Parts: sequence; structure tokens; C-alpha cells
Amino acid sequence: MKTDKVYLVGFMGAGKTSVARALAHRLGWQMADIDEMIERREHQRVAEIFAKKGESYFRAAERAVLMDQLASRHIVVATGGGTFVDPQNRTVINQDGTSVWLDVPFDRLVARVPADGRRPLAADRAEFERLYLLRRAAYEQAQLRLDASRSTIPGLVEQVLHWLEK
Repeated sequence: MKTDKVYLVGFMGAGKTSVARALAHRLGWQMADIDEMIERREHQRVAEIFAKKGESYFRAAERAVLMDQLASRHIVVATGGGTFVDPQNRTVINQDGTSVWLDVPFDRLVARVPADGRRPLAADRAEFERLYLLRRAAYEQAQLRLDASRSTIPGLVEQVLHWLEK
């Protein structure tokens, strides 16, 4: 096995949490979801944190939760859509484990992510697209890219397993 930790990265709606759960199950590893951990720590939903405390506060909480994961081994971590965009987070992730980008075309993400406020950065569709284009450059620095638009969750899990075992 190439690594004992996998970080799933990609835009919101790419399937990071679903793939992380399935991959962790197949490997017999733990699974962690950065956004869920922030919500537990803050006792608020991500949308509420953004609305009440702002994005800067959220990003600081995100970095703290990420750093808490460094000691864990045999774990699959589903990052938030912006986690890997931060250069410091990206360096930490790429040094600590294997980063896997779940790449999904923008039109598919629009269909998956409602503009109803549950995801604060998706409410304005023009801004949503701008953010998607901006973040792609960061995601391209992941160690493995998977086309997540043409595969099922089990198919993506198999692709990751195959890559890890090479």
C-alpha cells in the first residue's frame, strides 16, 4: 500500500464524503469529514458559521480540524471544497498522505448543488462558476485525479484501491 492516509479533494458536490465512506469501509479504515467535524466543534451548520462568523473564521476552524487529523493513520479524510485551495493546507495534505481529486465538470455540479443557501458559496451561480474555475488550479496539484463524472462510487473506490496497490 502506497500510503496509510487518503485525502479526497474537489469542489462541493463532487462526492467526497460518499466516496470517503465507501473507501474507508473497503480498506477497514476510519473516515473523517472535515465539514462535519467543524459543525460538531462549532455546534452549528456550515451555512450558519458563514452567516454569523464569516468565511475567514470558517477557514481558521477548517485548518484547525485538518491539523487535528495529522496524527491519525489508516484514515480517509473528506475535505471541504476549499480546504485544498489554501497553499498551507495543500502542502500539509500532500506531505501527510495521498491527495485524490474527484474531478466533476461544472454543469454536473450545478445539477448536484442547489442554490438554496445550504451551501453559502453556491447561492450566486455566477460566483459559484468563478469559484469553480479558480479552485481547479489548486485541485490539479493533487497526487491522483479521478474523473468522478463517469464513474459510480464503487467504481471510484476501485480506482483508488488500484492506484494505492500499484
